[in-house]
Amino acid sequence: MNFIGKRQELRNRAVLQKIARGTMLLRGLMPDFSAECISELAQINAPAKAEGVPQARDLRDLLWASIDNDDSEDLDQLTVAETLPDGRTRILVAVADVDALVKKDSAIDRDAQHNTTSVYTPAQIFPMLPPKLSTNLTSLNPNQDRLAVVVDMTIAQDGSLVESDIYRAVVRNHAKLAYNSVAEWLDGDAPMPSAVASADGLAENLLLQDRAAQMMKSLRHAQGALSLETIEARPVFKDDKICNLLVEETNRAKQIIEDFMIAANGVTVRYLAEHGSPSIRRVVSVPKRWDRIVEIAAENFFKLPKNPSSRDLEIFLTMMKKADPLRFPDLSLAVIKLLGNGEYVAEMPGEEAAGHFGLAVKDYTHSTAPNRRYPDLITQRLLKAAIEGRPTPYTMDELDLHADNCTRKEDIVAKVERQVGKSAAALLLEPRIGERFSAIVTGSAEKGTWVRLLDVPVEGMLKRGAKGIDVGDQITVELMSVDVTLGFIDFKRVEDAQVKA
Repeated sequence: MNFIGKRQELRNRAVLQKIARGTMLLRGLMPDFSAECISELAQINAPAKAEGVPQARDLRDLLWASIDNDDSEDLDQLTVAETLPDGRTRILVAVADVDALVKKDSAIDRDAQHNTTSVYTPAQIFPMLPPKLSTNLTSLNPNQDRLAVVVDMTIAQDGSLVESDIYRAVVRNHAKLAYNSVAEWLDGDAPMPSAVASADGLAENLLLQDRAAQMMKSLRHAQGALSLETIEARPVFKDDKICNLLVEETNRAKQIIEDFMIAANGVTVRYLAEHGSPSIRRVVSVPKRWDRIVEIAAENFFKLPKNPSSRDLEIFLTMMKKADPLRFPDLSLAVIKLLGNGEYVAEMPGEEAAGHFGLAVKDYTHSTAPNRRYPDLITQRLLKAAIEGRPTPYTMDELDLHADNCTRKEDIVAKVERQVGKSAAALLLEPRIGERFSAIVTGSAEKGTWVRLLDVPVEGMLKRGAKGIDVGDQITVELMSVDVTLGFIDFKRVEDAQVKA
């Protein structure tokens, strides 16, 4: 096989899968399920039935629908809305009852505890739960009756929460929808998706959900929720060869789910506290590096207060996005790093919550994706015990250990996903060594200078020509080399010249 043939052979999905598995093993994650898990899974052959749950309400006739990524098969939540008097809106979020089949301390549960989350790499998804469950028996699949935990909320005309309740129910997904096609329809850029048209009344319901979500979003940002935006690229494969990187952008359909889930998570943690139950909260504390955020704002002629204020920071971010949309993702990334990582914290009712600075809320947890995240499965077990008046299924010592484990593993998983993402970018650029690109400087420190290409959403190190440039400068670079295994992409600065598109 000649050199060109070998290069083409390398540019395929299998290479990234091998890198992903190796990186997971190196960092102590499990790319495969244990023999005990597989054996236990063989005994589960049907979804959980409602007969054993006498308090479960029958809500199958409501116009439930799922909205998720185009290729998602593990459907964790459904939504539906209803118009109420005085401009109020009733919003219901149904979360898949995963605990009904995945019992605490079972072999399947122990496997889920290990990674604590699904791992999303460019060439392969490593699910937290076996696909037989997460994409079938515990997934809210279309036209299937499923047990769920329902968060029932009433929203005022200004987007504020008026009242709420949580209960168990039987639900039925009437339409499996995708973010992009729903968003294009809502924006008037595309016809109504056929799945929407086929369910009588669903179009009107989605428009109602959209209006409610936009009201909730406006109120959240007025109260200080941060408008942060980073560039996330998804590899596109053709015949198992990577051919492009597409930037994942927010849209109105994603905002429906985002705002409803944020509200549902807040209702969940308050429900647990009101019923005397402990919880695992999702916390982003007041930033310790606020002084540096103040400096960055001052460099952009904006004065932030001495004490941390999410509301003032949101005003600054909104102003910067409008003034310089090209550099805003890099500014956002700098602020995100200075805000610090989120963490999971076990908390008894009545204790003072640290809150979530980025969302500008005091009460927050993760509860709406139990097929994909282990903290959500723990929270579901706590919720079901509170709903039924049973003793909490976890001691505080157990919750402390789980919170710490989930925080640590989340960080490890993020590093794996970033590493494999860099390898995918290196694979895409490998045939373009020697080409020139327009770029923006995204980082400059003793350990190196980093640039992001403007026409391909890829970041790499500037190995030559970094002298005299700073973050935000636009320069022309030439691709020097790549290392697919390590995910290294190296550039050198060149004099401005014609750049190949």
